[in-house]
Amino acid sequence: MSGDYFGFSFIRSDARNTPNVVLNNAADISVIVIYFLVVLGVGIWAMVRTNRSTVGGFFLAGRSMVWWPIGASLFASNIGSGHFVGIAGTAAAEGIAIGGFEWNALIVVVILGWLFVPIYIKAGVVTMPEYLKKRFGGQRIRVYLSVLSLFLYVFTKISADMFSGAIFINQALGLNIYLAVIMLLMITALYTVTGGLAAVIYTDTLQTIIMVVGSFILMGFAFHEVGGYNNFQDLYMQAVPNITGNISADCYQPRPDSFHIFRDAITGDLPWPGLVFGLTIQATWYWCTDQVIVQRCLSAKNLSHVKAGCILCGYLKLLPMFLMVFPGMISRILYPNVVACVEPEECLKYCGASVGCTNIAYPKLVVDLMPNGLRGLMLSVMLASLMSSLTSIFNSASTLFTMDIYTKVRRSASERELMIAGRVFIVALIGVSIAWIPVVQSAQSGQLFDYIQSITSYLTPPIAAVFMLAIFCKRVNESGAFFGLMIGLLIGLSRMITEFAYGTGSCVSPSNCPTIICGVHYLYFSIILFVISCIIILGVSLMTKPIPDKHLYRLCWSLRNCTEERVDLEQDDWIDNQDSNMEIDEPEEEPGLCKKAVMCFCGLEQQKAVKMTPEEEEELQRKLTDTSEVPLWRNVVNANAIILLCVAVFCHGFFA
Repeated sequence: MSGDYFGFSFIRSDARNTPNVVLNNAADISVIVIYFLVVLGVGIWAMVRTNRSTVGGFFLAGRSMVWWPIGASLFASNIGSGHFVGIAGTAAAEGIAIGGFEWNALIVVVILGWLFVPIYIKAGVVTMPEYLKKRFGGQRIRVYLSVLSLFLYVFTKISADMFSGAIFINQALGLNIYLAVIMLLMITALYTVTGGLAAVIYTDTLQTIIMVVGSFILMGFAFHEVGGYNNFQDLYMQAVPNITGNISADCYQPRPDSFHIFRDAITGDLPWPGLVFGLTIQATWYWCTDQVIVQRCLSAKNLSHVKAGCILCGYLKLLPMFLMVFPGMISRILYPNVVACVEPEECLKYCGASVGCTNIAYPKLVVDLMPNGLRGLMLSVMLASLMSSLTSIFNSASTLFTMDIYTKVRRSASERELMIAGRVFIVALIGVSIAWIPVVQSAQSGQLFDYIQSITSYLTPPIAAVFMLAIFCKRVNESGAFFGLMIGLLIGLSRMITEFAYGTGSCVSPSNCPTIICGVHYLYFSIILFVISCIIILGVSLMTKPIPDKHLYRLCWSLRNCTEERVDLEQDDWIDNQDSNMEIDEPEEEPGLCKKAVMCFCGLEQQKAVKMTPEEEEELQRKLTDTSEVPLWRNVVNANAIILLCVAVFCHGFFA
């Protein structure tokens, strides 16, 4: 009995080399049930506590969040089950350099909290494309960015997370993959659709705590198995599979530079200039201009809370090296024939992917090392991290769709109609994501994390360039930004499509893609693309006429403290038309019980929002765009930021 789901053949336990541990004991099952009940409980508590029937309440948690849930939520929406599978898998194959991807964020979160968020708050925006619309005017950049972001969500984030969640369920339960994914999505969509951002942030916080504790326990078990750190280094260098056929030793022996983060600039698999500069460009896009992350920061009470949340997230980002990278490498030591398999037939036998089985490194540790009960906890953590990433993405994607695309089509939509459109869009997104599953199966099945990072480096550098120049160079105008984005997109797509057409190959059977296109490492490619985009943006901007300062007050760094009124280049698409001229007081009919229950569940309660006087609205607007800080707390967060940067430099140096 065997079936092929997701490119991971699932073979019934009697035919499998290691017995397929199905969760069949009371301890594991009860832990999972209790866990999901607690998560739903927290979601419902957040749902009742916060205001979800307004756009600001559902999408920005009513600007009321304090620093610790923000930091935890930033970390949780960044770390999905894709990280556990992808990072541990790449570490099993190539050593610790992949941890540098995580540590790079320590520096970038400081840039986010100190340079980018103050501008976003002063501009008074909800989404990133909305900021670009205020900064440049015109519709085309905003629409392009919304569509590209939704594309990236489906291609990299949603599909990769579902893929890795599926590997876990497949290793532990032996469930049909599609069934498992659809079940997961149902639970996830349930509390995104009903709860809005506050529910997402509170459940994220709970899941972060469980994720960190669970993976610490697993790390302890893993190091216990190999007998400590020094032993681990020696054993890793000897972890080779028994069956190697007549394949070159380079393909199955651990790299000599496995324990270095910085590797040779030309021959390294992750060259150090790429890791320092290329990765920072991608990280700037991800941390400073991506809707999922920035939306968390914009929900903070004030700027000090944003900065403190960023610092907390930075410290949490130190952990993946110890919680994912090292356990992934230990998995190779404990199961060299499975995790480090190199003979294509052998690999097919173990995990159904002929290019290698490193992706199952972490799930295999969980299923084989953890005792009953704890295994259930770890599995629920994995499902939780999958769900927290998906909820964040669904919430942010529906924000982008309603505020940036839907308002173009229906300019006079009521607030209620927008809320319904956002929720319907989430359901449509889930449909597309499930349909995309078979595609992820065949893409770069060797290493999931490389698949995500390479797509990111082909498509995002132009966006990072536009945001950086928009904030720090007021001479840049709409034409420059638009042509920079378009030409950058064409260059990136040409590389991406070529690479997918030829296939990425593996060590045993390399791809025959022309060296001039695929020979450039993807991190170097992102540096080249970023530089080209910057040159085009600046060149075209200097040839066309500048935007007058009166349109740029509080939208770029040099004019951030101006108090004059800004003249918007473009009127808002959507005006809250509660006070439309239809103010005839009709007797409202009482909705039926069923309708009442559904409305209450989705936060679309009937009662009208309290009408505000113009003075109150102005006061609210002032509060929403206020970036003042208490001097004491400002100094505390600044000191902490300096400590965080020192820690980042020390960690890189220690493992370099």
